[in-house]
Amino acid sequence: MSAWTESLNAAGIREPELRRDYDAQRELVSRFRRTSYLAAQMLLPRPMLPHVVAATAVMHHGDNLLDTGPTERRAAGWASWEQQVRQVLEAGVSGDPLLRTLAHTIAAYPRVRRPVEEYLSTATAELDFTGFLDEADYQTYVDAYSLPAFMLIGALLGPEADNRPYRAACRAFIDGSQRLDFVNDIAEDVLEGRLGIPAKTLERFSVEREDLAAGRDTPGVRELLSHQVEESRTALRTAKQLPALIPAPHRPLIGALVEIELLTANAALARGAKLLRGSAKPPLVTTLRVLLAARRNAHKGR
Repeated sequence: MSAWTESLNAAGIREPELRRDYDAQRELVSRFRRTSYLAAQMLLPRPMLPHVVAATAVMHHGDNLLDTGPTERRAAGWASWEQQVRQVLEAGVSGDPLLRTLAHTIAAYPRVRRPVEEYLSTATAELDFTGFLDEADYQTYVDAYSLPAFMLIGALLGPEADNRPYRAACRAFIDGSQRLDFVNDIAEDVLEGRLGIPAKTLERFSVEREDLAAGRDTPGVRELLSHQVEESRTALRTAKQLPALIPAPHRPLIGALVEIELLTANAALARGAKLLRGSAKPPLVTTLRVLLAARRNAHKGR
């Protein structure tokens, strides 16, 4: 019996159609978030894995609707999706496989409902995003979009009741992760007319968008990218407190995810101006070591 089948059974997901719905989300998530899915499969308690997969799939689907294609098509696609999700929140049923898994996960973990509602109410911050004026503009984006999207998963892994220290630590994690994504994906984003580094920060280092688009390896560009990665690492180090704030069974996964993000930040720092030609990835062997160490610790705690 596969680990995934064991997880479905442990979660009490036995109805054939619903199992197929969760299977479809697993296939999706394992493709676009391979390392994160491997970590979740290795480190999460079996009953929780299908629900984290479903929440991740919802987040990914929303991301695709909001940032892929012409603005009018994105706006129409999001409006239709938001209406469907709200109908699921009201009625608990849907004809869509992804939304059926969401409905079942909310029924199993009612605390997920509020983060879904928050996400729906603020996610359009991503719709017209092309860049930020300054750091405050970026932080507003984190509060409006990045954090609510992450809390779809964070609500499953964290304390059952509202917890300010936990939410603050989640914010530090997603701030560091989002800033790292923006600098790590800079080559692709610039080509698409998006830039996650604030304009005022570019000015501070005497860098123009054209420098980034042309892939110019200048002292200013190197200093700019280094600064952004260091800001990310500072936030991620703060997020190291996350495991202490959540139920023990979920600590190995969260701790490993923070460490893998820090490994990615280290790789981005080492890549320097080459980020303008492609993103950095954490070393595979070191990443596997982090996951295996986390699994050993998880087994010791059970």
